[in-house]
Amino acid sequence: MVSIVIPRADGPSLQHRRGGSRRRGAGPVCAALLAGGLLSGCIGDQSGPVAQSAAVAVPREAPRTTGRERAGSDADHAKLVSSFGGEYRAPASLRLLTEVTDRLVRATDRPEETYAVTLLDSPVINAFALPNGRLYVTRGLLALASDTSEIAAVLAHEIAHVTLRHATARTELALRSQLVSKVVADVLNDPATGAQLQDQSKFALARFSRDQELEADGVGVRTLARAGYDPFGAGRFLTALNRTTALKTGTGMAGEPDMLATHPGTAERITLVTRAARLIGAPGLGVDERARYLAAVDGIAYGDNPGDGLVRGRRFLHPGLGIAFEVPEGFGIENTRNAVLGTTGEGSRRLLFDQVESHAGQGLDEVLKATWNDVIEPGSVENRMVAGNAGVTALSRGKDWTFRLAAIRMGERTFRMIMAAKGGTDPDGAFRRWTESLTALDPAEARALRPLRLVVVTAAPGETAETLAQRMVVPDKALERFLVLNGLERGAGVRAGQSYKVVVE
Repeated sequence: MVSIVIPRADGPSLQHRRGGSRRRGAGPVCAALLAGGLLSGCIGDQSGPVAQSAAVAVPREAPRTTGRERAGSDADHAKLVSSFGGEYRAPASLRLLTEVTDRLVRATDRPEETYAVTLLDSPVINAFALPNGRLYVTRGLLALASDTSEIAAVLAHEIAHVTLRHATARTELALRSQLVSKVVADVLNDPATGAQLQDQSKFALARFSRDQELEADGVGVRTLARAGYDPFGAGRFLTALNRTTALKTGTGMAGEPDMLATHPGTAERITLVTRAARLIGAPGLGVDERARYLAAVDGIAYGDNPGDGLVRGRRFLHPGLGIAFEVPEGFGIENTRNAVLGTTGEGSRRLLFDQVESHAGQGLDEVLKATWNDVIEPGSVENRMVAGNAGVTALSRGKDWTFRLAAIRMGERTFRMIMAAKGGTDPDGAFRRWTESLTALDPAEARALRPLRLVVVTAAPGETAETLAQRMVVPDKALERFLVLNGLERGAGVRAGQSYKVVVE
């Protein structure tokens, strides 16, 4: 079962369970592999307090792991690639990644090691490495980077994880901590202390992973410079990453579990890598190869795959499920791995759409109650036809939010639609307009759907960031997204004859 986060009745958020997987994505794979110590790095942000390490005496017989031989198998590689949407076929982009990787490896302390790069067909911004030298980069990350030095900074960070044997060390610490807890609990017959040691070891591992990320940042910047790239590319990329996150959080939507899910605070990392770059030299020391990079990413897909559902303005279309709907005016929506999430600009209203499990003979009212953790208001459950389909709606009130709920059956699938309004206002009017818009997707329209593309255009004389942003086919904030994609600050001008990335159909 997968958890979806939306506003709860008595507080800011509540996890409501759903069944079935509508999309493939990065989160569970990263979590599972990190737990096993296989992933050397999923780039991201892990802000928050870090506890002190537990004082643990490690028995001599505790297991040890060494070297790159604990790498994942070909089957592990295939599963990982599949969970990220498969490989993305972009020969020019992959060739660039491979050449940059080879150049970086020659500048490391282990130039004899070999690496293989896989480009993943995922819009999530992520990159990670396995101990055997397999490097993974998503097309979402390619779209965000602005030049070759920025993508080299990401690869240098991941290579540092491998050369520093971070995954092996993390696995060893985890295994040794587990053994200590088990010995204390079972052999010394002290379950309470064993459980306490296990909890402490989790915090120790969290701090250990955080320290590894910062170490990989420092080593990565030095490798970047030794390979001849601009060492300030690391700070520029992390800044773009931070700005992308701000675009998401500014909508109040949870978004995908991307590279900001597992790492130290981005602001701290920007400070660290910028300081490391300044110790090497002033800006302009190395090359950024911007033109080469833009040529390599020109034309790559941007955003969701049509098979995973697409957002077009206020409409959501999913060819695989054969459905479409339109959200009310004022809502912005985001298609995540598990659900479609939406919110109004000020955050006072939110919505969620997902697919839920239902069993033969199970009534829709039972489905609704089984998938909702709060109290449904007595007498509010109503059986009615919703856009020509059997449905059940209900009302749930909490201290801070009022919810309208629906379970709708279309063919053999059951969908859940939830709208939340802050305070005591019942959002029934907007909720009914939204649910009534749910319809079967026209097959001809489904066949015509194409992914958005990132294309490189040349600024004409007199053009501005605003005029170039008008070409962007994005759900909202076109100017902000254009600036982030091109590493430009607000108010920055564009230069005639210079190349820039825009998103088009």
